[in-house]
Amino acid sequence: MESIQKIYGLDTEAVRNLKQYAGQDATVGNNDMFQSLLDNAINNINTTNAYLSNAENEKIKFALGESESTHDLTIALQKASTALQYTVAVRDKFLEAYKEIMNMQI
Repeated sequence: MESIQKIYGLDTEAVRNLKQYAGQDATVGNNDMFQSLLDNAINNINTTNAYLSNAENEKIKFALGESESTHDLTIALQKASTALQYTVAVRDKFLEAYKEIMNMQI
């Protein structure tokens, strides 16, 4: 996990929580780790939705003439785009891992 962090500079809450549980016995923290990972995923989705909503509000304000700041509009659109790309990438990795687990022989 640490090599990925060095390459991409990742240090999200999910990564920090995985580091916390890495040294524990596998049976001790599985439920807590899964709950933490699920909570982080839900928080990321909520954040993405908030960014998308803010971008939509900025577009409406700009279209109605309530705001003339293209700077604010551009920032809101870029935040929404980046958050959505990140969310889709995480979803794709999750589905890839799920498919791999389902294909394992027992």
